[in-house]
Amino acid sequence: MVKLTLRFVSCCRAADLRISTAEVLDCVSQLDLINPLDEEEFKLVLKSNFAKSRREQSRFEQMYHLFFHEMQRDLSRVSHDPESEQIRAVLDMLREEESDDRLGKALTDFLEGDPMGLVEEVHRIQTQEEQASRALRSNMSQLASRLQVMLKINRMKNKILSFQGGNHAVIDKDSSRKINDSLNEKLDNALALLNDEPRPDNYGLKEVKNYDKKYKQVGEVPFSSLSQEEIEEVRDVIWKLVKKLEEIATLRFSISNRGVIDIKKTLRRSGKYLGIPMEIIFKDRPLRKGKIVALCDVSGSVWSTARFMLNILYSLQECFSKIKSYIFVSDMAEVTDYFKNHDVNEAIEKIMNDAPLNYYVPTDYGMAFQHFKRKHMSELDKKTTLLIIGDARSNHMNPQDLILRDMRDRCKRVIWLNPEQEKFWDTGDSEMRAYKAHCHEVRPCGNLNQLIEFIEDLII
Repeated sequence: MVKLTLRFVSCCRAADLRISTAEVLDCVSQLDLINPLDEEEFKLVLKSNFAKSRREQSRFEQMYHLFFHEMQRDLSRVSHDPESEQIRAVLDMLREEESDDRLGKALTDFLEGDPMGLVEEVHRIQTQEEQASRALRSNMSQLASRLQVMLKINRMKNKILSFQGGNHAVIDKDSSRKINDSLNEKLDNALALLNDEPRPDNYGLKEVKNYDKKYKQVGEVPFSSLSQEEIEEVRDVIWKLVKKLEEIATLRFSISNRGVIDIKKTLRRSGKYLGIPMEIIFKDRPLRKGKIVALCDVSGSVWSTARFMLNILYSLQECFSKIKSYIFVSDMAEVTDYFKNHDVNEAIEKIMNDAPLNYYVPTDYGMAFQHFKRKHMSELDKKTTLLIIGDARSNHMNPQDLILRDMRDRCKRVIWLNPEQEKFWDTGDSEMRAYKAHCHEVRPCGNLNQLIEFIEDLII
């Protein structure tokens, strides 16, 4: 049972479940306290040790079913009956023909009951970084890798069928068909492992749908539909909001200075009162400020929301320890210095004219996330709020949502603001469903009222 558990651990690690040696030792010691033949108890021990959060449970369930239910029905079992010998002959034929092909060898091992090679290959494909051509603007190499596996599985099915129908067949047609169905079922399971990638259980996701309609007219107009007069009115509202929030932050700071006594200073001051603490001295506690990293899609109507959001963030700089801003369409560019060196509105105009970014290429969130991972991932830490402003429409390119998962692991929280109405999410080329699984909070933010609601929640 211990060897079986260790093999299962190896498969889980290959599927990107993080399992430490200490957790394996705890699990093995706990197996002595239960009846390992009771599957419910056995699975519970493994799950409590290896799936440390609800986000990991879906991946654990997939690997447990694969390893203990599908793989343990070993088609290459040692036996001398004709069916087993025929299966052995088919597997030997496949192993000989696929000996120089890594993928073919992994699929043959899978048919023999060893899923490790295929699990590693599937994980490599799912986490594959795109090497997009500048000329073709392609972001489909992961899809090409998946297609390669599908074609290999189909070729294997044809080889099995040809072998069964050739001179190698030594049993009757019914048994031959039964063997063919069993091997094809295994290959179908391999295909399901590739295609049915489990989504993490994001039970803590905060989805904000309702908001206060503080401004009846201009507050409900989508940012992309504002006239020039309405834009000026929105800027006035934002200026008043900034002043209000600065006052709230200052008041909160002054209140936070009271309540914690500085014992040393109080005792030192009591010396002139014969040791009686007549004056109580409180500690000065600096206001705890968060760090903001903002990723802004600058395509179409999304930029209308992003420019107002950046306007507010940089007007409230004293409420945050640091603000880093990046804009993207497919590539990504940092624009923090524009706001440091210019007035907010002037900085926004310079960004649109001078930022080193091609605004005319199709939007590609996957490539943008990959760019951020390569060059700016160090900006994220456990004090950082990652703010993403975009409609998640990636033109059917690879969404690279696993990169967003890595970003979530490094920062305090991930908030996604989508300027589209919620009824349009997950339609067409929208990847919002994939991204929601890795966010702490998602909310529509396409007009002034929704933006004000979010900013007040962020500051207050």
